[in-house]
Amino acid sequence: MTNPRKKYDHEILLLQGGGALGAYHAGVYEGMAEAGRAPTWVVGVSIGAITAALIAGNPPERRVERLRAFWERVSSYAPLAWPAWLDPMRPAYNSLSAGIVATFGSPGFFVPRVPPAFFAAGGPGTMSFYDTTPLKSTLEELVDFDLINRREVRVSLGAVNVRTGASVYFDNERTRIRPEHVMASGALPPGFPAVQIDDEYYWDGGIVSNTPLTYVWDERPLTTALIVTVDLFKAMGDLPSNLGDVLERQKDIQYSSKQRFSTEHAVKIGQLRGALIRLLDKLPVDLRADPDAQLLATLSDNRQWMVVRLTNQRLAHVSQTKDYEFSRATVNEHWSAGLEDVRRAVANRDVITPTSLIPGVRVYEVADAPPLPVRPHSSSADHRLPDRNAPCSSKTKLPSSPAPPAASARALPFTSLARAPRWRLLT
Repeated sequence: MTNPRKKYDHEILLLQGGGALGAYHAGVYEGMAEAGRAPTWVVGVSIGAITAALIAGNPPERRVERLRAFWERVSSYAPLAWPAWLDPMRPAYNSLSAGIVATFGSPGFFVPRVPPAFFAAGGPGTMSFYDTTPLKSTLEELVDFDLINRREVRVSLGAVNVRTGASVYFDNERTRIRPEHVMASGALPPGFPAVQIDDEYYWDGGIVSNTPLTYVWDERPLTTALIVTVDLFKAMGDLPSNLGDVLERQKDIQYSSKQRFSTEHAVKIGQLRGALIRLLDKLPVDLRADPDAQLLATLSDNRQWMVVRLTNQRLAHVSQTKDYEFSRATVNEHWSAGLEDVRRAVANRDVITPTSLIPGVRVYEVADAPPLPVRPHSSSADHRLPDRNAPCSSKTKLPSSPAPPAASARALPFTSLARAPRWRLLT
């Protein structure tokens, strides 16, 4: 592997949307902080936008604490741990939990409209099932928007213009970010209402693309960049065997649909960029000064990028309700999965072999490595959020996932992995 402490112009974290699955983002970030890595640019869609705001809107020493506070709040309606001896009943519990959220909302996030939208006389209340006003209060409490707008960390939040259908990114390089921008990125209809910003209305950016790689790809100049994309839905999956599986698989395909396109687009553009560089090198000196050649030269930058994809694998007990099942037990497991995946990447860093697939860009799709040792008789109760009273530092650990040796932690090059039979580089 290359020098793990190589300096990059940008260390970029891309966060896909996925509702309750977004607790995985928090675990991934904690693992990064534990290994001493911090993104300089966070790009998020939907729940990824909320995570981006919680990261960039707090100083490094408070980010894990604020992420924890958010997830404890939205899961507080079902705060109990789930004992291992009741695991056969877990799918039923998850369905009940999702039903409670659908009926009563999620604390600090959204509440059902009264009267329901179908019975409202008119106005904004007729265009969504839930009111997201509680989310605004939560964001104002947990996020320092003045800090975001000081641009110490770049933030880009994906949304879609309701009127034009155009994909839009609210970027603190160009826009003063407010709670409304975060809410607009997560305004998934018909559950949540469109959010007005200036004279336009916006919905969840995942409607157009739930994977924001293309936005980053088109940005220039980015000479050297380390890009980690965290996906919450799997593009690849098993053939459904019942109606519940059909609904879940439909959701996975719908919200991971841009993953393959984004990667294939990146590969094609990279190949064209490489061909353009070679062609320009063959031009005579007098033609290189031609305005058209000068314009083409701006597209042929000498980028050196590393792109790593991390995907949250399906928990055995989740179903098509997984994006709105906010129970504390499930949230804790998603968080633990993200943290453990980063730790396992650290412990097995030597397994990864860099593969150059695009001129100037190395792309990794990581499938799996040997798991960390697990304590005997561990249960889902072990997968819990870090103690609220524990200091928010890189040393915060979950008991079920022992930390790798210090030497491994020092070597983390912002790598990641997910659960599957073997390591598999993108081909």
